[in-house]
Amino acid sequence: MKDLFAKIYKDKGPLGKWAEQAEGYFVFPKLEGQISNRMKFQGKEVVTWSINDYLGLANHPEVRKVDAEAAAEYGSAYPMGARMMSGHTELHEQLQNELAAFVSKEAAYLLNFGYQGIMSTIDALVAKDDIIVYDVDAHACIIDGVRLHMGKRFTYKHNDVESLEKNLERATKMAEQTGGGILVISEGVFGMRGEQGRLKEIVALKKKFNFRLLVDDAHGFGTLGKTGAGAGEEQGVQDDIDVYFATFAKSLASTGAFIAGDKEIMDYLKYNLRSQMFAKSLQMQLVVGALKRLDMLRTMPELKQNLWKIVDALQSGLKDRGFDIGTTQSCVTPVYLNGSIPEAMALVRDLRENYGVFCSIVVYPVIPKGLILLRMIPTATHTLQDVSDTLDAFDAIRTRLENGTYKRMSAALMKAMGE
Repeated sequence: MKDLFAKIYKDKGPLGKWAEQAEGYFVFPKLEGQISNRMKFQGKEVVTWSINDYLGLANHPEVRKVDAEAAAEYGSAYPMGARMMSGHTELHEQLQNELAAFVSKEAAYLLNFGYQGIMSTIDALVAKDDIIVYDVDAHACIIDGVRLHMGKRFTYKHNDVESLEKNLERATKMAEQTGGGILVISEGVFGMRGEQGRLKEIVALKKKFNFRLLVDDAHGFGTLGKTGAGAGEEQGVQDDIDVYFATFAKSLASTGAFIAGDKEIMDYLKYNLRSQMFAKSLQMQLVVGALKRLDMLRTMPELKQNLWKIVDALQSGLKDRGFDIGTTQSCVTPVYLNGSIPEAMALVRDLRENYGVFCSIVVYPVIPKGLILLRMIPTATHTLQDVSDTLDAFDAIRTRLENGTYKRMSAALMKAMGE
């Protein structure tokens, strides 16, 4: 019999094998200072494009004041217990009601965390006879939720409605045999590429197939749609989303999440979501803080307007300079370059150390081999000067990538590693 840990000692995984060279710099970096457009990284000021504070609420004085007052009044423990047993309050209900109204649904239910919450939601919605059909590029939290499912599941090609239709045909035949139903899962905005899920086209398939639709709108909530209600509002199909999910960790700059839909479905979920039934209630200062943030989202349209001023300047500037930003239809701004993982490491170090620009780096296995993705998250706190400085920096690193500078630097790194 093998030692359970033998495989761990032998293989650290496609990302873990780079831990010695990457940890603390490329992964698990330590940004310092107040959350803002410019922060400190290893003692140097950098323009930060990796913070999901879309509307700039993290350090908004009104938000900080309410957060501080709520913490002083309630502390960090209250309510002490699971909601079903002893952690339920009128403020939890008020926040749910206001969230439901904001996203045009009958009811909503609070979740402690987005990742945990959507996993539990998927688990609660389906039984072993049901079939799940989901986008192959779905977020890890969706994939992990699907893994909990004891029945069949099919993936469709990313944002490919024809592929979805073919898989719905397969799922329908299977559901007729099992006596189950079908759940389709898409994201409102795909967080790596920035593309909106093709919700309008997915909804149109309801005329042909009998399924329910779950949408993870973590990056759309607060940033898309006339009121900020997300990708469903943007595409005019909010009413056709059966279960709507969003997190507080992006536009609301906080912790927590929620699901929304028909009251009867929400009532069922609140009695069957294991991650909420057996976990401590969302802390009161987070509930009070979310109420304030939601009110600002409703009453201060300039927050979203300021965000999109930066988004438009950054994305149009990149395109004008010939950069490949894919087919993003949201604030998420990917920049695709060609290069190896060692080249990517050299490029990002240069970008941070010599040009003062900090953005996330994504490489294989998250994206195909040979590609480098620099992922930027514009926020309402960024300035047009930040955009200009970043565009100039990207021009410089592209030149160095193309003339082989980073290849030579990476070769030296590989030699030092003995590979």
